[in-house]
Amino acid sequence: MLVKTYGSAVYGITATTITIEVNISTGTKYFMVGLPDNAVKESLKRIESAIQSSGFRMPRQKIVVNLAPADIRKEGSGYDLAIAIAILAASGQLNTDRLDQYLILGELSLDGSVLPIKGALPIASQAGQEHYKGLILPKANAREAAIVSGLAVYGVENLKEVVDFLNGQRDLSTTLVDVEQEFLNHINNYDIDFADVKGQQNIKRALEIAAAGGHNVILIGPPGSGKTMLAKRLPTILPPLSISESLETTKIHSVAGKLAAADSLMTVRPFRAPHHTISDVALVGGGANPQPGEISLAHHGVLFLDELPEFKRSVLEVMRQPLEERLVSISRARFSVDYPAGFMLIASMNPCPCGYHNHPDRECICTSGVVQKYLSKISGPLLDRIDLHVEVTPVEFNALSSAQRAESSADVRKRVIAARKVQDERFRTMDKVYNNAQMGPKEVREICRIDEAAQSLLKMAMERLDLSARAYDRILKVARTIADLDGEAHINTAHLAEAIQYRSLDREGWAG
Repeated sequence: MLVKTYGSAVYGITATTITIEVNISTGTKYFMVGLPDNAVKESLKRIESAIQSSGFRMPRQKIVVNLAPADIRKEGSGYDLAIAIAILAASGQLNTDRLDQYLILGELSLDGSVLPIKGALPIASQAGQEHYKGLILPKANAREAAIVSGLAVYGVENLKEVVDFLNGQRDLSTTLVDVEQEFLNHINNYDIDFADVKGQQNIKRALEIAAAGGHNVILIGPPGSGKTMLAKRLPTILPPLSISESLETTKIHSVAGKLAAADSLMTVRPFRAPHHTISDVALVGGGANPQPGEISLAHHGVLFLDELPEFKRSVLEVMRQPLEERLVSISRARFSVDYPAGFMLIASMNPCPCGYHNHPDRECICTSGVVQKYLSKISGPLLDRIDLHVEVTPVEFNALSSAQRAESSADVRKRVIAARKVQDERFRTMDKVYNNAQMGPKEVREICRIDEAAQSLLKMAMERLDLSARAYDRILKVARTIADLDGEAHINTAHLAEAIQYRSLDREGWAG
C-alpha cells in the first residue's frame, strides 16, 4: 500500500515541502531513496524501536521510502516522525484520511518520544503559505511555530499522541501565541543600562551617533577604560525591533537551533560576541551542512569583536563583503544558500601590545615599529568600512566616585528613535536603504550636500589625513547622522568637524 505524508527541509532561512512516500509490498528489505544523508538513513532503527515502544507493529515486509523531490539533499533527523506515520498508515494501523492536511516533523527517540528540531519558524511560514490545515511538531518547538497566524500548531510529546489524533481518538490542543503582546512584554528586556557607565561622555556621544545612523564603530583604548562595558550597552539605545525585523531574526536563530523552548519570538536586538579564536566559517557561516554564522546571528543587532587585532587576518577579511552587501552567500557544488547579515559592527582594541600607547599617565614600552606592526593586523579596506574610530581614555577617579547618575539608555534611545524617524522618511522610496550608513555613493551625493565652507574643511582634512574615497563617503554619512540628531536639514561645518574627529586611526602620527 502506498501512503504519502508531508515534511519540510530548510535551506538558508526558507523551507521547502518534502513529500514522504512509503510503499509496503512483498519482500523483506528496507530501502530509502531521495538523497538522504546519514542521519536520515539511520532513521530506520529509531523508527522501528519507537513504533514498537509505542505499542504498534513494525511491518516485516519490503518497505520503500522515497523523499521527494529526489534531487534535493535531505539532512537531519526531522523526518523521523513523518516516516513513522507513513509506515503505520501503509501497514493499515492508521487512518489515512487526514494525512494530506498536515505537515509532520520531529525526531524520534527509541521510546517513542518526539525530540526538538531546528528551523520550526521557517517551516511554519511555508506551511501557512501552502495552506496546510496544521503543523504537527515537537512540543518544544510549538511556541516558536505558533507565531505564524492562520495555522493550527500542535505540539506533541510522543508518537502515540500523533497516531491517536490522526485516528480521531484524541484531541490535541493548539498552541497559541499573541505576537503583539509577546513583543510588548519583552521589548525592553535589558539588565544593563548606559547609566551604569561613569564618565566617558564623548564615547557615549559616539555610540549615540552610531546607533542613530547604523554606523560601524571601533573603540581604541588601554585596558580597563570601559570599551567592553560600553559596547555591551549599545543594543539598549538602538530602536526597538519592528515585528518584521523580529520575525526575520527569529528565523535565523530558529535555523541555527539557538531558540529555547520557552521562546517564541526574539524581541530584543541580538548581541553576539565571538571569541577571537573563532574560525572564518563559524563567523560568516558555512560548513558541510551550511549553517548561519555569527554575523547572521547578529542580523538586526550588534556584532562585538573584542581585541580585534587578535582575530586571524583571514577571519577579519571575510567580513568585508558582508559589511557592504549585508548578505552572506554560501555556495556549494550542488546548491547555494543566502543568509542575511545586516549587523552593526562594534570592535575594540588596545592601541599597542602592552596597551598603554598614548596613555596620559602610564608609559608605553612598545617601540614605534611594534605599534605599527600591531595596528597593521587590521587591513586598510576593513578600517575603511568602519565609520567611527573612537579613542577611549581612562576614566578619572572623580568621575568614577561621583554619586550623580548618568543619562539612562531610555533617554538616549529617544533621540536615536527621533533621528531614525527622519531617516525612515528620507529613504521611504528607496529600496534596501533604511539608514544613513546604508547609503551608496549616489545617495551620498544627493543627500549629503555641503556648502563651500564645509567643502574646504573636508578637503583640508582629506589632504592632511590622506583619506581614501571610501573614508570621504563615511565622513559625510556620519555628518548627516549628526545633523539628524540635531534636527538640522543641512550639514554644517560643526557637524562635519565632529564627523572628521571620529577617524582616529587615520590621523598622521597617531601610532607614533
